[in-house]
Amino acid sequence: MGSLFSAIRTAASSLAVISQGLQVTENNVANANAPGYARQSLNVESLPFDVTVGLPGGVVANGTQSSRDPYAEQAVRTQQSATGLATQQANDLGAVEPYFSLTSDSSISSTLSGLFNSFSSLSITPNDATARQTVIDAAGQLANAFNQTANGLQTQSATISQETSGTVTNINSLASDIARLTTVGATSGAPGTQDAGVDAQLNSDLEQLSQFAQVTVLQQPNGSLNVYLNGNTPLVLGDQAAPISANILSGSTQILDATGRDITSDFTSGQLAGELQSENTTIPGYLSQLNTLAQSVADQVNTALSNGVDTTGAAPVQNLFSYDASIGAAQTLSVTSITPDQIAAATPGAPGGNGNALALASLAQAPAVGGATFSQAYSNLAANVGQDISNAKTAQSSSQDLLTQAQSVRSQVSGVSLDQEAANLIQTQSAYEATSKIINVVDQILESLIAVFPTS
Repeated sequence: MGSLFSAIRTAASSLAVISQGLQVTENNVANANAPGYARQSLNVESLPFDVTVGLPGGVVANGTQSSRDPYAEQAVRTQQSATGLATQQANDLGAVEPYFSLTSDSSISSTLSGLFNSFSSLSITPNDATARQTVIDAAGQLANAFNQTANGLQTQSATISQETSGTVTNINSLASDIARLTTVGATSGAPGTQDAGVDAQLNSDLEQLSQFAQVTVLQQPNGSLNVYLNGNTPLVLGDQAAPISANILSGSTQILDATGRDITSDFTSGQLAGELQSENTTIPGYLSQLNTLAQSVADQVNTALSNGVDTTGAAPVQNLFSYDASIGAAQTLSVTSITPDQIAAATPGAPGGNGNALALASLAQAPAVGGATFSQAYSNLAANVGQDISNAKTAQSSSQDLLTQAQSVRSQVSGVSLDQEAANLIQTQSAYEATSKIINVVDQILESLIAVFPTS
């Protein structure tokens, strides 16, 4: 009789384990598409079995085991950071591209040609008031083109600066949430025994964080997490977040750690790195080249005009262009209050002639900017912008493909497969039916024994 009751107890404990297994499968299916969720499995241990000493055997459940692979997670986070960097750069530079058109009538390229064409026309009719006014008008159009391009770059830089502040806020918010989740037990206990729901939220936060900046995640012996930006700067130490901050300067942004140390140069991957590169390096580089070109055009045209004489045969008293180099020649370039009769089309030796107008027209072909003509210098700048955009888009496409591959590998390792869960259900059902049969058989035996040995 004792053996029969032992069999019942063993079968009953087995049914309890099977019930827990069904709950794990149900939870896996329910969370199949939940961000950060990793497939769970029930830890089942065999109990000692030795009928000679009264050990009935059976099974017992000992918590759940997560299938999460830290290496697969880190691979996804690394590619997430690379994609964040390339995507941000492609977006930032894509917004700049329209300012460097080579075909628009109002572009620097077209208005440069318009200015030197006006000098050529002036050389044909050097004493014509309309031709002289055309020069002034063409100069104004060129100045406006430089202004619009420079202002557009400045506006985009300011926009990126605001985005950078928002990214820093997002990073700090995620850091606080990660610290909170650690506090409530996301990684408490032995590895693999975490609460599946909190663990999923924690890893979802880490993946979102990696989009903004490259992070290294280290689990401590007590189960808590340390998160480092780019492997150097502590962002989360256990249940404590160490927020970073953005120091907005004129035309650039610094990132400071929790102690106020400048860590801007540490960012080499992630959305924040893309924003910093665009705002602090790429766009200022474009502006520098644009200012050099604008200043070169203004200085050389003004110098050439100063070598001639106006309609009265006198040396000119007014430049054609003016600018403020301390702010930026491209942004501040403008036409002075010069009047048509003050345009110095002639040379001092031939008043009323076209000698200086010809000299002005010939500037279009002069190696005026680093060995290049004005038009070539602008074309080179526009080509650099185009190449940078192309490189960013290529990097974006490549990093996205690598991210997809990393996510696929992770999914194979720790993702929920509905087919596998269905197979688990069938296996669990078979185990349930077999255990139930044992109980039925024992029940029939007991009934038979009771019938043989009536209680009355």
